[in-house]
Amino acid sequence: MHIPTVLSALVLGLAGQLLATAVADVTVDPARLSQHVKTLSSDAFEGRGPATPGEQKTVAYIVEQMKAAGLQPGGDLKDGKRAWTQDVPLAQFNISGPVDMSATAQGQRRPLAQGKDIAIRAAATNIDRVQFSDVPVVFLGYGVTAPERGWDDYQGIDMRGKLGIVLVNDPDFETQSGEFGGRAMTYYGRWTYKYEEGARHGALGILIVHETKPASYGWATVENSNTNTIFDILRANPRDEHVDVEAWIQRDVAVELCKQAGLDFETLKKQAQSKSFRAVPLKGVTMSANYAVVHETVVSKNVAGLLPGTKRSNETVVYSAHWDHLGIGKPDDTGDRIFNGAVDNGTGVAAVLELARLFSAAPKPERSVLFLAVTAEEKGLLGSEYYASNPLYPLETTVADINMDSLGTRGATRDFSTLGANTLVDDFVAAARKQQRTLAPDPRPEAGSFYRSDHFPFSKVGVPAVSFSSGEDLVNGGKEKGRALREEFTAKKYHQPKDEWSESLDFTGTANDVALIYDVGRSLATSGKWPEWKAGSEFKALRDKSSSKRK
Repeated sequence: MHIPTVLSALVLGLAGQLLATAVADVTVDPARLSQHVKTLSSDAFEGRGPATPGEQKTVAYIVEQMKAAGLQPGGDLKDGKRAWTQDVPLAQFNISGPVDMSATAQGQRRPLAQGKDIAIRAAATNIDRVQFSDVPVVFLGYGVTAPERGWDDYQGIDMRGKLGIVLVNDPDFETQSGEFGGRAMTYYGRWTYKYEEGARHGALGILIVHETKPASYGWATVENSNTNTIFDILRANPRDEHVDVEAWIQRDVAVELCKQAGLDFETLKKQAQSKSFRAVPLKGVTMSANYAVVHETVVSKNVAGLLPGTKRSNETVVYSAHWDHLGIGKPDDTGDRIFNGAVDNGTGVAAVLELARLFSAAPKPERSVLFLAVTAEEKGLLGSEYYASNPLYPLETTVADINMDSLGTRGATRDFSTLGANTLVDDFVAAARKQQRTLAPDPRPEAGSFYRSDHFPFSKVGVPAVSFSSGEDLVNGGKEKGRALREEFTAKKYHQPKDEWSESLDFTGTANDVALIYDVGRSLATSGKWPEWKAGSEFKALRDKSSSKRK
């Protein structure tokens, strides 16, 4: 079994010096990664929005680079031949015209400005207009129904024809009581879950109160992510998963509405942190809305390049990254409307393309390797969800998925982290020793990052999957500087037009990351090893059911 060695030169000195990280007889060049990101995040690609001209340019670029790397088409079978892409049919929704939404408290009407007071998503329920007058409003705590934890925020309340106000994250973010497993967010804390649970209880709508710390991002991210085009997979019964009004509401607005109902927001929040909490109607408070929604079916693309295995070609190692970003949206304070997505996720796509080049330049592996650039991650992991439901290659013999989303561009690090409770983590730890790097815990477990990237749909169908993170213990600056730069990016650039390529981005650490990711994937592709979910993982039983298919 051939396991390439990593000859890793680290950056020393304040200015930093670009280096090439050697892996066996191939090279990870920071300049090559930088050029991919520069191209993909240029204004010409219009923010890489699905179902836009920006998608067409992005797909064409990725296909061109995969061809140049020596891959074969790995997508849909058409007339007996593989295409370079997998069709991903999606439902697309846009609010058309002005949004008229208001709250009335004790007879006094208050308009709620879209983007300022509230961030309403286009209803993914296939309705043409959202229109209602003076409907009741209920504070639902965290909006959680978790029978296994003895927790039900909906107990005793009929939500039909009502709007619910809910808190983001789960109660443990505030209390650390362990009711929901401690600091790390459970799926009950994800904003997507809040809407899904509201739909299961027949609510007209769910409004999530925005607070920066439990949300893990500021209002600008909420506004930019929710007030533009919304996508979903095609559903026979969309109201099984969606309410008519899916929105976020500013904390100050929620506080004022509670006050006008004779309630104290902080007191309610404290009460919501106990399983004895019961829903509280906001007496005297109602809401009204009137706005149109345009919906249609579109076809987006996953891009798939394949390096066939020499001996066990039916066994597949997957490298994944999402190619999409937010496209063109509301202008920022400089008038910039293009959400370029350099770090998120131009870096991940650049890594996939460089990995393709590395594998093609090396001796061909025994197992097949699929290089997968998926669509609509920013719209709810839809491209990877579609692949997981409609796999191009059997899931039972998919060895693993290694996902890359927003790799570091702050220089070389002494650490890294991975999301996923499986033996792939152990493989990364062993390989990272060659770079003198160590595994760091998720720096923000309360942010629920495990549920926010494209390894998660693979996990849900049992495939051992991880998402790689670059770490933040910088060789030049240490943990404190790394943490400060990460927080600055989240506040000022994440899901904002300022996530752009610039000369100041340092891809030396990114090159080290790609070398490490290559090492782990190469080992899997040249061995008979099958990664496994660890005991206690909720995905282990599903994977074990197909164990007979893996010899």
